[in-house]
Amino acid sequence: MREVFRNWAGNQVASPAEVCTPASTDEVAEAVARAAAAGRRVRMAGSGHSFTGVALTDGLLLRPDALTGVREVGDGWVRVAAGTPLHVLNEELHRRGLALANLGDITAQTIAGALQTGTHGTGRDVGGLADQVAGLELVLADGTVTRVGEDEADPKRRDLFDAARVGLGALGVVTEVTLKVVPSFLLRAVRKPMRLDAVLGRLDEILALNEHVDFYWFPHTDACLVKLNNRGDGPIGGRGPLRRWFDDEFLENTVFGALCELGARLPAAIPAINRLAGAALSSVEFTDVSYRVFATVRRVRFLEMEYAIPVEHLGTALRAVRDLIDRERLRISFPIEVRVSPPSDAWLSPAYGRPTAYLAFHVFHRTPQPRYFDAAERLMVRLDGRPHWGKLHTRDAAYLGSVYPRFGDFVALRNRLDPDRVFGNEYLDTVLG
Repeated sequence: MREVFRNWAGNQVASPAEVCTPASTDEVAEAVARAAAAGRRVRMAGSGHSFTGVALTDGLLLRPDALTGVREVGDGWVRVAAGTPLHVLNEELHRRGLALANLGDITAQTIAGALQTGTHGTGRDVGGLADQVAGLELVLADGTVTRVGEDEADPKRRDLFDAARVGLGALGVVTEVTLKVVPSFLLRAVRKPMRLDAVLGRLDEILALNEHVDFYWFPHTDACLVKLNNRGDGPIGGRGPLRRWFDDEFLENTVFGALCELGARLPAAIPAINRLAGAALSSVEFTDVSYRVFATVRRVRFLEMEYAIPVEHLGTALRAVRDLIDRERLRISFPIEVRVSPPSDAWLSPAYGRPTAYLAFHVFHRTPQPRYFDAAERLMVRLDGRPHWGKLHTRDAAYLGSVYPRFGDFVALRNRLDPDRVFGNEYLDTVLG
């Protein structure tokens, strides 16, 4: 009986012909060469936190569970096996007095899975995960192993580095990542409610004055929860274990999950539920180790679409989404999350070449709302939006080639490295052609 792969949200399922759990780069190379010779396609899955079919295959599925751990620590860098979960890496770095300068808010992903799909956090000065990479080890379609880094003198090898940092697994299987790290640091976190119009009115000021800005707007209301994170001297404190549990587990998961279930049963009540949630928002300030502040506990399952747009269009985009929800009489229980990023030089990073704002649209996993996603996606496309590679969207290679300046170069590199599409699948056929 075939093993079934299912992602975290439960919306992507595959039954690969073979599943392999390699414990070394050599074992990955051997498995890729063997599958290619047999005419099987190969994908490596991470922890299943992508909402798209980017990791699916009917051929050989590589699981990274045995490809884990910090392999070497240097001056300002660490070499990490590709299957290492981010939450494990954060703890290991902290134990050594080190940290990543910026993180996303989910830490269940593997380092390679997060990297290959363009995972990002929010930051004024430091970009997403791809912008903190110094080197990569890849197994190519012919089973050979190559290593590339940011200091490459050969333009072709530098191109491979810039392409493969957000490579969708289309150029090779990432087996090891060299990451830039900084000394451990503390973040002073401010969480406060604000009105949406107030946020939009002060948006430039808020983004300029804070290192990390993340805010959530609750549809059917004018309520936002604004999160401002800046480096601080300490001490750690301001929120004890009971308040942390109350905020992160009870309110954001237990209570929120119950409200989502109620909204699923009574959609007409969602606007009133959101107004109640917005009115209950309160301010809190605390200081903690950086990765504990960046990370968010997410136990309520959802489906997500996220688009990256030029940051100067953010106000226009949010007002348009608010009008859309009202006009179409949609009932949306999940808040819309907004984050920002400086320009990236990774070819397929959604932040490539421009200061970027990310708008994330969520729905409760038991109540998919394709009409909401379709309408919001049309708005994002009008603003030159680029979809997150691991989150739901309907864009194809023709559209993506129009919004990514190096898209054609990426496809040409893929054609050279993997002409037989050993690393192909249905999702890549759509987005890369």
